[in-house]
Amino acid sequence: MYPTSRRRFLRTLGVTPAALPFVLNLPSLAADAPGAGLRKKRLVVVFSPNGVIPSTFWPDANAESFTLPESLKPLEPFKDQVLTLQGVNNSVKGDGDDHMRGIGCLLTGAELMPGNVQGGGHTPAGWSSGRSVDQEIKSVLQSDAATRTRFGSLEFGVHVPDRADTWTRMVYAGPNKPIAPISNPYQMFAKLYGSRRDSELVKSVLDDIQEDFKRVESMVSDADRRLLSEHAELVRSMERTLMSDSAAGPQHAAPELEPDVSEQNDDVPKISRMQIELLVSGMLADFSRVATLQYTHSVGGLRLRWIGVDEGHHELSHEPDKNAEAVDKLTRINAWYCGEIAHLAKRLSETPEPGGDGSLLENTVIVWTNELGKGNSHTHVDTPFVLIGGGLGTAGGRTLHMGGVHHNRLLLWLAQQFGSRVETFGNPDYCGEGPLTGLV
Repeated sequence: MYPTSRRRFLRTLGVTPAALPFVLNLPSLAADAPGAGLRKKRLVVVFSPNGVIPSTFWPDANAESFTLPESLKPLEPFKDQVLTLQGVNNSVKGDGDDHMRGIGCLLTGAELMPGNVQGGGHTPAGWSSGRSVDQEIKSVLQSDAATRTRFGSLEFGVHVPDRADTWTRMVYAGPNKPIAPISNPYQMFAKLYGSRRDSELVKSVLDDIQEDFKRVESMVSDADRRLLSEHAELVRSMERTLMSDSAAGPQHAAPELEPDVSEQNDDVPKISRMQIELLVSGMLADFSRVATLQYTHSVGGLRLRWIGVDEGHHELSHEPDKNAEAVDKLTRINAWYCGEIAHLAKRLSETPEPGGDGSLLENTVIVWTNELGKGNSHTHVDTPFVLIGGGLGTAGGRTLHMGGVHHNRLLLWLAQQFGSRVETFGNPDYCGEGPLTGLV
């Protein structure tokens, strides 16, 4: 056992603060720490908007084998770790239009507060009146020294607009306290690793980290030495990628562009992959065990021209079911989002868990969800929930039809799986039968 705290001990060696998040998490140095040996649990919530096409999204619960429909095909390599939950309804009523309540109540399970944001012919509304489940889990993990991380949670965005309104926020620290996602990968990189505006400063910081790694090499196991090397290369690789992309871009302030037709719209695939890399990097370094990845926003009008769809997503989602072309395009849109989630799962699966306990995916649950069950009806019935990964011990390779249960019970189950002692989540009227069962 170390005579002083690990943090103080490493600082006596001259290890800089920039390297501490990496070094403190090494199993060799964590062996005597509180909570050492406990299996990590991680949560990643991914949001995409405007509902789904049920016939091409939901697997057949009565089929002899578990087969992924077209919208879910990209998850085929992870089929044995996929659990789809049909028949989970966002039952929360109250003020606000369907898109507002769809995203604002999605992770909170609580009504929107009175406000002046007008949505269609519905009653105006404001922010959510509750805390989102990811922030509840963050609070639980941060309250224990054994599970506390540098950031607690990380909120990633892809093409989320700068404007702050009920349609653009799904994460809440508490009632009337929305948390904005970071959609700029360079800003997220700066948050995780420091400013990238001065390339010489970045290089200097990385050089210092390399020296710090050398200082502790003799104190750790061979496996940890390899992990230190991987940490250093991961940070350097990300720095090279982001700095290279910045050099190719404009060196002046970007003009204000009309939403959904800007250059940024067509850069979404690249931004998505950069954010995924940063998310995986943050999980590997144990900067956080809770993350959200929000693609656009409710009523999102992204134009997925890279898959041959020129119309805005929201515009297409209002087309009637008899419009076969729209159905095909919406199916391909959801398949593209699914492909990004599959890439996230792949990156997590091929990244070893520090300490040799499998891969990051084995200790992570990805929850993919949406603000609507179906776009042209604006329904909250069959709100999509797809779980990927082994983080919570769910039995994958199957689909469950939950029979129209309130989604608050799923939120309650998630919170309790991470150690929360809450007995209800969001509006207690929708938690009467307790957390969902049969998922593990």
